[in-house]
Amino acid sequence: MWSYQAPLRDMQFVLEHWLQAPEAWCRSPAFEGLDLPLAMQVLEQAGRFSHDVLAPLNSSGDRQGCQWTAGRVITPDGFADAYRAYVDGGWPALACANDLGGQGLPQLLDAALQEMLYASNHAWAMYTGIAHGAYLCLKTHGAPWLQERYLPDIVSGQALPTMCLTEPQAGSDVGLLRCRAEPQDDGHYRLHGNKLFISGGEHDLTENILHLVLARLPGAPTGSRGISLFLVPRQLDDGQANGVRCDGIEHKMGIKGSATCSLVFEGAQGWLIGEANRGLAAMFVMMNSARLHVGLQGLGHVEAAWQNAGEYAAERLQMRAPRRPEAVEAQAADPIRYHPAMRRVLLELRSTSEGMRAIGYWAAHLLDQAGHAVETQARQHAGQLAQLLTPIIKAYFTEQGFRQASNALQVFGGYGYVAEFAIEQTLRDSRIAMIYEGSNEIQANDLLLRQVLGDERRAFGLLLTELREEAGQGAELSDCADFAIALGSLCDSLAQVVEDIRERSRADSEYPYRAAGDFLQLCGVTLLAFSWARAVRVSRALPETDPTRACKLQSARFFFNYVFPSRVAQHLIAIESARETLAFV
Repeated sequence: MWSYQAPLRDMQFVLEHWLQAPEAWCRSPAFEGLDLPLAMQVLEQAGRFSHDVLAPLNSSGDRQGCQWTAGRVITPDGFADAYRAYVDGGWPALACANDLGGQGLPQLLDAALQEMLYASNHAWAMYTGIAHGAYLCLKTHGAPWLQERYLPDIVSGQALPTMCLTEPQAGSDVGLLRCRAEPQDDGHYRLHGNKLFISGGEHDLTENILHLVLARLPGAPTGSRGISLFLVPRQLDDGQANGVRCDGIEHKMGIKGSATCSLVFEGAQGWLIGEANRGLAAMFVMMNSARLHVGLQGLGHVEAAWQNAGEYAAERLQMRAPRRPEAVEAQAADPIRYHPAMRRVLLELRSTSEGMRAIGYWAAHLLDQAGHAVETQARQHAGQLAQLLTPIIKAYFTEQGFRQASNALQVFGGYGYVAEFAIEQTLRDSRIAMIYEGSNEIQANDLLLRQVLGDERRAFGLLLTELREEAGQGAELSDCADFAIALGSLCDSLAQVVEDIRERSRADSEYPYRAAGDFLQLCGVTLLAFSWARAVRVSRALPETDPTRACKLQSARFFFNYVFPSRVAQHLIAIESARETLAFV
């Protein structure tokens, strides 16, 4: 009782109108020959793969889960076949460089692909989700011989990578890790230690797995400044197994088809990536991609919840609605989608999904511009904005993924709580995304303390300028003015909030930490306001008969009338309340 169809119409709206991406592609030699019809053809094929191959395995993979026996993991039935179909379709190579065997397409299209994969089968997509980040990390920091040997395996999908950070005694505080790397005379290293919560640390989808492992060299400085990054393959070139052992998998609340592994490194051979003791710097390239991809998981969950709740609400008959659409005759019972309470839930699901899609794709588009824009200033501008957006997207999107899945479950009533209706699986699967790749609390601290206050508000100022420019354009149009004015006013409030936090932190250094969570959430609401103000303005280019135009206006009105006022007030009050110190318990 679960289905998924790629929202291709809205994806095209975002690419063509909201982002005007084809115009940017025309200006970039890197994407020469790419146009909107070709982009949509790629996304149509991705949608077909998600619908035909992955979605049917979502519920069965959840019921069956992974099996661990004597260090080896067997994934749910159909997962390995689905991965072979994924590789045969060329999907691992989508956004990789042509000279490395990739297709050279933008990360923007890869972001749309990732949304579809996570929406249709989150657990399966965990195996492939880190691949592009690992590709970027190795491409940027790997020694030439290391790139030549292993990048083709990642690009082709012959091998899947992992990211091995967490240890039993060191969760998010990687400065406490103990895994050690001992240099050998021939230039490689021997790694010893334990890692846990490693997604895809062992599986049967590929013969080889490439572990990117954080470890300490002898005599390394303490804390995070003494961490190095290593590539450790599961299988060596001579066919022998490396010294990496999976000694168990976690039994989890959700994403049960994804093998979350405990790994033991027992003298495993590895090779240094980047400079010694600068592993976090090398990993940072990977982390930006990882944060965006985790945010896209939240988007996928909201979209899947919206689609399935909408279908159920159209079929389920209960009681007479106080009002029904024109030309609909009264019946003994109406579809629950006519009832005001359900209309509100469904409109919030739709407005959240479509609003987040525009912002998530914008971040991916900025990453493309940061790497390929012709002008140096444009590349720098895009890079600053993308870096600022990724913690917001990771935290805000994943919280919405869980929140909106819970709201969607309410549409199903008691049926939503039973396994026959897979909205309960969406709710369980969505919860983990708020925790991994840096918990949402850590993302909030990073955003406020490092990227806003620590950056002297430079990147934040660029973001506010972008938003205010949109507000200025919309204010000149009668059907957009109300939305634009609300966005501009919120930008002023946000700027004042930052100034107030900066001033108060001089007397109370803990205050920014107490306010950080609500500050990030306020930024998320601001980005959705930007998304909808722009969506209404650019949709005016569509014919008046195009249903998308009316739908965008309807969703924007709902967002600004129902979601915007309450959420803005909630987070502003909470930031103000955070002046009160917290007791130790």
